[in-house]
Amino acid sequence: MTISNELASAEAQRFDEAEQSAIQMRQTTEEHPDLTIDDAYAIQAAWRERKVARGEQIVGHKIGLTSRAMQQAMNITTPDSGFITDAMVFSPDSSLKAATFCDPKLEIELAFTLATDLRGAGLTVDDILDATEFVQPAVELIAARSFRTDPTTGRTRTVVDTIADNAANAGIISGGEQVAPREIDLRWVSALGYRNGVIEETGVAAGVLDHPALGIAWLAERYEQTDQTLEAGQTILAGSFTRPINVRPGDEFTFDYGSLGHFNLSFT
Repeated sequence: MTISNELASAEAQRFDEAEQSAIQMRQTTEEHPDLTIDDAYAIQAAWRERKVARGEQIVGHKIGLTSRAMQQAMNITTPDSGFITDAMVFSPDSSLKAATFCDPKLEIELAFTLATDLRGAGLTVDDILDATEFVQPAVELIAARSFRTDPTTGRTRTVVDTIADNAANAGIISGGEQVAPREIDLRWVSALGYRNGVIEETGVAAGVLDHPALGIAWLAERYEQTDQTLEAGQTILAGSFTRPINVRPGDEFTFDYGSLGHFNLSFT
């Protein structure tokens, strides 16, 4: 199926309203089961255009489904991606309101901030590191504007639903130390995620495609196909190397990246 501009715009409006009201919507594929991954990205693009039209600025991108476990769970063999606007950037050691987001969760990642534009197919790890100004610990705030599992039918949403929902991205929180891309071996960056003083998740960055830079190479190649560029100054979430951690009102989180520092986040 090739989605019409009208349908893409209508679904984007539904996602936008669900996000602003924090009331989840029905799954896109429940009503439109024949939509493809390309159709899902068209809906995502329409939502991005809607946000930009009201004054938000694109400041980065996220890459998801980078681990084999998550790809197998979603029955796909490739990552997915979404966009980040300035309204989706939150400060470390801050407090957020859980009810503002639809079914929020947190994922532990690394964020790459680009020094130069990046574009093209077949890019290597060295190409990505050459284009990177610094790497920093980061947490992605994910949300589900459409139901992960429909409360009435029990239907689980598909990767098409997730991509249309901006690949589940709701925000980014960066903290700790900013390091030059070759200052440390990024594959061996590890992190501990605590909720209310209890360790919930641990992981190593090599869990992202064996090197977190490879997710960015995949994104640059995908964008090349649609005449897009990863721009200097933008921040790219390279993909989670832990499972999502559920968020509840009253939760206090600490993310410890060892020599790269730590930061906190709480929810009311």
